[in-house]
Amino acid sequence: MPVTRRTLLAAGSAGLLISQAQAASTPGQQAENASKPIASGNVLRIAMPAFASNPFFPADGSGDNGIDLELAHGIAAALGVEPVFDRSAATFDDIVKQVSSGQADMAIGKLSRTLQRGRSIVYSRPYAMLRQGLIANRLNLARIAQGKPPEQIIRDFSGDLGVIEGSSFATYATTTFPHAQIRRLASWDLIIDAIRNGTIDMAYRDDFEIKKLMVDDPSMTVVARSITLTDKVDTIAIGVRPDDPHLAAFVDLYLDLARGQQVLNTDEIIARYRQGSKA
Repeated sequence: MPVTRRTLLAAGSAGLLISQAQAASTPGQQAENASKPIASGNVLRIAMPAFASNPFFPADGSGDNGIDLELAHGIAAALGVEPVFDRSAATFDDIVKQVSSGQADMAIGKLSRTLQRGRSIVYSRPYAMLRQGLIANRLNLARIAQGKPPEQIIRDFSGDLGVIEGSSFATYATTTFPHAQIRRLASWDLIIDAIRNGTIDMAYRDDFEIKKLMVDDPSMTVVARSITLTDKVDTIAIGVRPDDPHLAAFVDLYLDLARGQQVLNTDEIIARYRQGSKA
């Protein structure tokens, strides 16, 4: 079909009408988007594990103090909504699932960033950065090392390595220690008991939790040794549902403006934990 001047004029007129219609609707759409609340129903649904991880968050129903609870209340207040906590999750992975499925708007609970989790939720920028660490049964470690410095045998470690089921370290372990026999236990307490009695050789977690253990129970230094992996970090952030980019951007803005881009480290968190223990 030949293209005539009339055809071009008609096409141009149609395009102009479409552009005008789009332009006319844009202000209304912008106003609607601007008035739409970031959190629906005037509440912010927050997933947090049922167990305690002081000084980040206490056990379910035991109080409102903690780094993560303060963050949650602060973000909700800045949004002008009420925080509603779901403390039904048994593992860290469970709070990720609650967010990715839309049951919760955010997950706050000493949540480590991993690439696997990043496929289903949006992470904020980190508000805490820890080192990864190990705690080893001293006798087992001496047997495995056979006189070598422990640092030389760590990377090729092939013994029993304890991790918490549903934690980021259960994910990290398979790549960081590919030769190890990974033992997934339901809780940190069970892992520490296994370290004490020597049924597992080492356990893998962030260095804050390992140092906190030594603060709570100095007798652990008799049976166990801690090792910090200086080249491995564990970044802690807030998880946001993937279909709410405005909320994700607001959380980052809150961390920037209200918290001054503060990123807590292990020493600062340990100091807060010691202070809370004395209170």
